[in-house]
Amino acid sequence: MRETYANLGKKLIFWPSKNISLVIPMMLLAGLITGLFVNTSALKALILPISVLMIYPTMIGFKPQEIFNISHGRLMISAALLNFILIPLLAYGLGTAFLLRDPQLFAGLAITALLPTGNMTIAFTMLAKGNVPAAIKLTTSGLLLGSFLAPWYLYIMVGKYVPVDILLTLKTISLVILLPLITGMFTYKWLLRTMSQAEFQKNVKPYLPAASTWGMVAIIFISMSMNARRIAEHLDIFFIAFMVQIMFYAANYLIVIFTGRWFFTENDAKTLVFSTVLRNLSISIGLAATAFGANAALMVSLAFLIQGQAAALFIKLNERYHWLKRPEKTVA
Repeated sequence: MRETYANLGKKLIFWPSKNISLVIPMMLLAGLITGLFVNTSALKALILPISVLMIYPTMIGFKPQEIFNISHGRLMISAALLNFILIPLLAYGLGTAFLLRDPQLFAGLAITALLPTGNMTIAFTMLAKGNVPAAIKLTTSGLLLGSFLAPWYLYIMVGKYVPVDILLTLKTISLVILLPLITGMFTYKWLLRTMSQAEFQKNVKPYLPAASTWGMVAIIFISMSMNARRIAEHLDIFFIAFMVQIMFYAANYLIVIFTGRWFFTENDAKTLVFSTVLRNLSISIGLAATAFGANAALMVSLAFLIQGQAAALFIKLNERYHWLKRPEKTVA
């Protein structure tokens, strides 16, 4: 009987992370229905602590020393140029074209564009049989560089349309990213004193993304419920925001597929794709909700509907059509 309860508990813990494409629409719908009938504004106070607790498990096992390994230099430079120049410019163009009616949505898109890569980058690179060591390095460097640049980029990109308090944003990033990072690194060291690396990989690591997913689901529900009445009154804005996210991801794929196809080997190109098209939505939604509000978090929530499904579809289509395989030069 005890073993049965343990198995049920394990299934419950892993259910959201294993069914993420189903869970996110469910939470958006549940938040919409709840918010139409119940005032959930009091839940706003929970967003910051949930954000910190959501990011903390992903930081356990984080290895910042990967940044200082000088291999894969050309790939790292290309990813940095895409992540911190071209993609923010793309978001700025889409935001000024379509989202000025609601600057908080613009801020949510900007945050999505400024925080690249996460654990999904490594997972999808592995699934696509890309360059995994480079993916680990790009994930690490992208997180730290994005954390430093985000407040200043936000001020430049959306400061004219929505107030950006640089000190508040830095404080929020410190709480949402640096606090979990530091505590996660100490937790990892403590765990390795009590168990081997193999035991950590087998008994602890599988639970970490599952735990983070529960926090992500909670923030999506809160953000959607707080926006429910406004969405019902302005469905046009909701659909525009969703279409802007689709355009953002589609343009992102086109840019990076072209870059990877012509300048890198196929394996490195796969890594470049997943280190740029996959944004760090877990951190983005926490930062958006705490620094800008529910509307900004809603914009990030819409990205959750697109990102994972698009990446999985890309792997299938690339296997069939070899988009990242460099064309062979024909001899006249």
